[in-house]
Amino acid sequence: MDHVLTARTLFGTTMAFHIIFATLGVGIPFMILLAELLYQKTKDNDYALMANRWTKALAILLGVAIPSGTIAGVQLSLLWPGFMEVVGKVMALPFQIEIYAFFVEALFLSIYVYAADRISPAMRIVSLTLVAIGAAASAILITNVHAFEGTPTGFRIENGQIVDVNPWEAFFNPSFAVTATHVVLSAYMTGAFTIASIAAYHMLKNRRHERIQLFHKKALMLGLTVGGVFSLLTAINGHESAQLLHEYQPEKLAAAEGLFETQSHAPLVIGGFTDRETQTVKWGIEIPWLLSFLAGNRFDTVVVGLNDFPEEWWPPLFVHTLFNAMVGIGMFLLLLSIVGFVWHRIRKQHIFPNWFMWTVVTAGLLALLGIEFGWIFACTGRQPWVIYRMMTTAEAVTQSTNLGTLFLLFTSIYVFLLVAVVLVLRSYFRRHPIEQHLSTHM
Repeated sequence: MDHVLTARTLFGTTMAFHIIFATLGVGIPFMILLAELLYQKTKDNDYALMANRWTKALAILLGVAIPSGTIAGVQLSLLWPGFMEVVGKVMALPFQIEIYAFFVEALFLSIYVYAADRISPAMRIVSLTLVAIGAAASAILITNVHAFEGTPTGFRIENGQIVDVNPWEAFFNPSFAVTATHVVLSAYMTGAFTIASIAAYHMLKNRRHERIQLFHKKALMLGLTVGGVFSLLTAINGHESAQLLHEYQPEKLAAAEGLFETQSHAPLVIGGFTDRETQTVKWGIEIPWLLSFLAGNRFDTVVVGLNDFPEEWWPPLFVHTLFNAMVGIGMFLLLLSIVGFVWHRIRKQHIFPNWFMWTVVTAGLLALLGIEFGWIFACTGRQPWVIYRMMTTAEAVTQSTNLGTLFLLFTSIYVFLLVAVVLVLRSYFRRHPIEQHLSTHM
């Protein structure tokens, strides 16, 4: 395997593993906060129980998120020394501030876990609010490094030297706001649908236990409602992201849509596979003029095609499929939440049909897949650059060998950790069944 590709595969595998726990580490604290707020408002003990159990699950997930994040940080330095030289001189602020964000999250999560029943309701809410803020801030700060890679500002490279460094300009790069918003919205969406999936599964499993059904139905409706809201907000933010690509990374937008020729009234292509030879998207469905409108809010917006760039600048053309998968999952989850809302709130049907419940069971996994597809699209669509138009991935990579051996080693570790965390979660909740807690909260 090519040396650069091996390094990218190793780091990509690490991030693909870590992002599962990092995303849930942002989304679940928000759901815990909402459950706590509902408990304080309604005094319904079911919501307090939800917050308590979800907090236990969060603690287990963080036990994997922290070491996998540490591995990702180490690999950044080992695999991409050229890139980290720039980060060290220009973009170190997010890494430095992130330490404090994590400290806030860990401190107040500990307070809530160990002292929730001994502190005031207001302090419980304050603690969870700071946990949610710390988790979101950590994600924003780390993701901002990715935003910087796509829209680098605050420095120049002159004769191989980094000059005119402005760390705050680099920090607040042009895509900071859109990228930060996207990572938080999508994490909240994923956390909500993961909760809904688990609730739907337990409702199907405990059909004859009315009290358990009631408990999980509350969690289900909370998950579907929050997931639906943030699915819609993520879609709106996605429109802003497309306009950002149009302005700053036009070849990435062209690859995402399989557009080869620059044109106004450009069509949006849904589905299909990009064919380099024919320069078309085979089996795709074209919606006339829509890409131009999404890019510039006008149907006559000129969208630049791939043929306007050197072919060595083209991202891999399979990013069109990744982009479609990400958007398709988001739209499906939004539709799912709408169906649930209409069925329960408008039609006043209190029992969901089996087909709907089994579909909701898949929602959490689909949301995580959407995160994975989106992350791969974001990074692969920037290729061949590690810092857009300034440094190629090949220039940043390490010259160390034996990366294939490291890839096999780390992949084995990730498989072990994934199996371990599933077993620990199952073991804990089997030893602490919901029936036991519901009987004490009657």
